[in-house]
Amino acid sequence: MRTYGLRFDVNCSILFTELPVLQRASAAKAAGFNGVEFWWPWDAMVPSDKEADGFVASIADAGVDLVSLNFQAGDMAAGERGIVSHPARVGEFRENVAAAVEIAGRTGCTRLNAPYGLRVPGTDVAEQDAVAVDNLAFAAAAARKAGASVLVEAINSVDIPGFPVDSSDKALAVIRETAAPNVGFLADLYHLATMGEDVADVLGRYRESILHVQVADSPGRGVPGTGTVDFEPLFARLAALGYDGWVGLEYAAPDGGDGAARFGWLGEAAAR
Repeated sequence: MRTYGLRFDVNCSILFTELPVLQRASAAKAAGFNGVEFWWPWDAMVPSDKEADGFVASIADAGVDLVSLNFQAGDMAAGERGIVSHPARVGEFRENVAAAVEIAGRTGCTRLNAPYGLRVPGTDVAEQDAVAVDNLAFAAAAARKAGASVLVEAINSVDIPGFPVDSSDKALAVIRETAAPNVGFLADLYHLATMGEDVADVLGRYRESILHVQVADSPGRGVPGTGTVDFEPLFARLAALGYDGWVGLEYAAPDGGDGAARFGWLGEAAAR
C-alpha cells in the first residue's frame, strides 16, 4: 500500500500487549518504528515515582519519540471511556493532568489525548458539557507549559453506545467552545469511518484543527486491508493537505500477530 511519505507510530496499548509495558517501546523500535503512543499506562491517576521513572526511561532507552499519551480514562474494563466530562471527578482529572504534563515534559511528548467520557446517569447534560470545557481549558493551560497540545477525539457510538462526541462536527464544536489555541482534533479514521462519515471530506474540512491521526480498518478495528476502508487515497489526501504529523497505528492484530501480520501492509518503503 502506498503511504505517501507519512510517518507512522505504534500505539503500544493495543499492539505489543503480549509484552510488559516497559518493553513495548523497544519492541516498536525493533520493528522499525521511531514513534510510539500509549493510553494512560497505570490504574492510578498519578503513578509512583518509580513507575513514572521506569516509563520515561523505557522511552529514552528505546530511542523513540513518545508521540501521544492519553489522560486517564477511568475504569475501561468496567465500561468507562474518559472522565473529562464527569462533574464528580474534576479533582481526579486535574491530578492526572499534572502527572501527564510532567511525563510529557520529561519525554518531549507534544500530544495529550483527553477522552471525553460517557454521560453520567442522573446528571444534567449541560452541566457535563460545561465541566468538560472547563477541564479541557485547564488541561490546555497546563500542557502549554510543557509545549504540548490537548486532543479531542470523536469516538464512534456503534462500538460505544451513547458516546456523546461521536462525530467530527461534535468534536470540533467542543474544541471551539474550549477556545484554547493548543486544543485540536484527533482524527481517528476508524471511528470516523464506523460512523459513516466522508473521511476524505473531514480531513479537508478540518485540516487546520487536526493535530494527530490514527488508523484502524472498519468494521472490526483490524489491520488496514482487513475491512472496507480504502486507506491509500486517504493517505494521499493527508499528504496533499500538507499533514506532516504522525499517524498512529491503533488497531488489533489477530492473536497478537507477528511482524508481518501487524505491519506487513506498510511495506518496506513506509516512513516510520
